[in-house]
Amino acid sequence: MKKKQLILFLIIVVSLFALNGLFLNVHNPAFMDNTEEMINREHISSQKLFDKVWETVKENYYDGSLNHQVWSRWKEHYKGRIKTDEDAKVAIQTMLESLDDPYSRYMDKTEYADQNTSINSKITGIGVNIATTAGKVQIINVMEGTPAQYANLQNGDIITSINGKDVNGLALSEVANMVRGPENTFVELSILRDKDKFTKKVIRKEIKIKTVRSSMEKNIGYIQIMTFIGSATPNEFLEALEKTSKADGLILDLRGNTGGLLPNAIFIANLFIPEGNIVSIVGRNGYRYDIHAQNTDFNVNKPMIVLVDGASASASEILSGALKDYKKAKLLGSQTYGKGMVQKIIPLPNETGLNLTIAKYLTPNGTDINKKGITPDIEVNFTMEDVKKQNDVQLTTAKNILNEMIGQKLAAQ
Repeated sequence: MKKKQLILFLIIVVSLFALNGLFLNVHNPAFMDNTEEMINREHISSQKLFDKVWETVKENYYDGSLNHQVWSRWKEHYKGRIKTDEDAKVAIQTMLESLDDPYSRYMDKTEYADQNTSINSKITGIGVNIATTAGKVQIINVMEGTPAQYANLQNGDIITSINGKDVNGLALSEVANMVRGPENTFVELSILRDKDKFTKKVIRKEIKIKTVRSSMEKNIGYIQIMTFIGSATPNEFLEALEKTSKADGLILDLRGNTGGLLPNAIFIANLFIPEGNIVSIVGRNGYRYDIHAQNTDFNVNKPMIVLVDGASASASEILSGALKDYKKAKLLGSQTYGKGMVQKIIPLPNETGLNLTIAKYLTPNGTDINKKGITPDIEVNFTMEDVKKQNDVQLTTAKNILNEMIGQKLAAQ
């Protein structure tokens, strides 16, 4: 497919999914031309800000029982007691914690601005990829020209704590979020390298990377999606498909991808699934909406393996779950994270925002993966020796199995 055709296809399908998002009442930053539109510059009192959040949660949270509590008690408890925006922040956070939902969170002015920056693919961090090995958080790749490289972090280093908090046992997505933060702030990492223990203060900077990268090795195409949060991700993925169009088989790498925008995952799934339900969104009071593949002339149909791990979450699970259910790919790696909830980004007065859970999703087969994750078809785990030798045993295994799949397809023709 030529470049002009790719762009036209992108515009048509993205427009359709944008409409779906509006119907679902899901805020879709991917389809906004200017993130300034996401900012509510109205200024109200701190007390009214709290009341606004209270009302928004009451009307929109996916669980109509609000975790089986009398929601009015929060408004009564804080009536007349909130004097500053910091008071409002503490009160809102306390109120949201009562929902027992780790994904619903309030963002003050600084945090909300950082959220909008991420949507524009401006990821701020230190420039490392991490994995869990034998229960330890280990650096498996230090990107060139990043703060991590300048701080002399190395592949194989074990991160034991971040800003004084022990990370052993934490999900990779939690660790990644702890490392990331506003640009020009510092993160303190406690490192174990062989038998040496030391601490590094590393500045956070914008990591100038594309959300999708690709390569060819003989007859196998490799495409990695680092995150689904970028508004350019669909177009970057189409470009990657074009570059790997001559491949007999594909490896799609979703390891370490903690998610992002729902429409991005649906758009990419639609490239491999020409018809049928891609994902089901179950909203408040059990209302269910199925998002079906759109009819297009573009359909990738070749042997494929999807690499996943414990940090593959949310949008990564929507894509990998759909590909698995339709038997479009074999999943290889380790159990995914298990985030089956959908959040809506809601702009609030005082340039703040709310990330609120408004629904859960099910895979095409109706599977609820929340807090469970997706089990790969082929389980392959890293050993400490693999990481030390920079041996990507999952990728190597995927190549070997994919070549077998390609051979079987050719033999059947």
